Amino acid sequence: MKTPDRARVETHDEAPSTTVEELAPLYRQMLAIRRLEEASAKAYSQGKIGGFLHLIIGQEAVCTGAIAALEPEDYVVATYREHGHAYAKGVAARPILAELYGKKTGLVKGLGGSMHLFDRATNFLGGYGIVGGHVPIAAGAAFASKYRGDGRVTLCFFGEGASTIGGFAEGLSLAALWKLPVVLICENNQYSMGTPLYRSLAVEDVSMRALAHGMPRDRFDGDDVIKVKRRIAEAVERARETGEPSLVEVITYRFRGHSMSDPGLYRTKDEVEEWRRRDPLNRARARLVDLGMSEEKLAALEEDVKAEIEDAVRFAEESPPADDYLSYVEKV
Repeated sequence: MKTPDRARVETHDEAPSTTVEELAPLYRQMLAIRRLEEASAKAYSQGKIGGFLHLIIGQEAVCTGAIAALEPEDYVVATYREHGHAYAKGVAARPILAELYGKKTGLVKGLGGSMHLFDRATNFLGGYGIVGGHVPIAAGAAFASKYRGDGRVTLCFFGEGASTIGGFAEGLSLAALWKLPVVLICENNQYSMGTPLYRSLAVEDVSMRALAHGMPRDRFDGDDVIKVKRRIAEAVERARETGEPSLVEVITYRFRGHSMSDPGLYRTKDEVEEWRRRDPLNRARARLVDLGMSEEKLAALEEDVKAEIEDAVRFAEESPPADDYLSYVEKV
């Protein structure tokens, strides 16, 4: 089944200007997220990772570009598809993979797993498994920033399926009413689990929900990491300077199923291949070549990423298993 064209955003504007110095670190980050997710998928298929595993492969430009628009002290709240968001916020690959493996060296001591990463040191305020339930949490973090006057901005990521949930409506309403410094980012990857947009949303433009609250909105495709950074930066600056929230919808696509247990048979091969031709990693790499980065430097960057993820896998596999929950509680 093919997603109707009206659900897509096709843009023909020129790519935002950039430099090798700006784009190369973002490409490296996206590539590391891709390799991290691929390593996670392999470990899951080998039985080394249990529970649920939701991969972000194909959507890397959204979290990478959006979080690049933040200051280190700003907050990020994410969904259960959050490995890439944690990495983009500054969490190292080692504790992320160790957490997925259920190891004591994991981000939350191996007790949270894939859907519940959290890191206070980087102000990554967590991945949440309840669809839409984290939007009011993000509003709460933004309210705390406004109350303290600390100048921080909160980014809240959610899928288009969450826009039909009560928690989303509540968070949106409070953000607008109280003028909270939060940017609500809908990562519209075309499918709510296996349900396509046109079967779940009467109005497929999620950003239009901002109009009911007098809130600024934006909507654009998420294949270009620099475009994502620029457009989210506008909303972040508005939130920081005026305390005004925004609702931003970024059109993207996941190349794999909803989770590792989903073969994605509800999509045609042609549809997936069409979106693979828009792969944000390939686009960024080609742009770097156009900007004058040599193949030798690109190869060195890619080899560095490979070594980083291989090291993280070894670290996770060699780390001791997590304590059981009751033992952990007794210790703290």
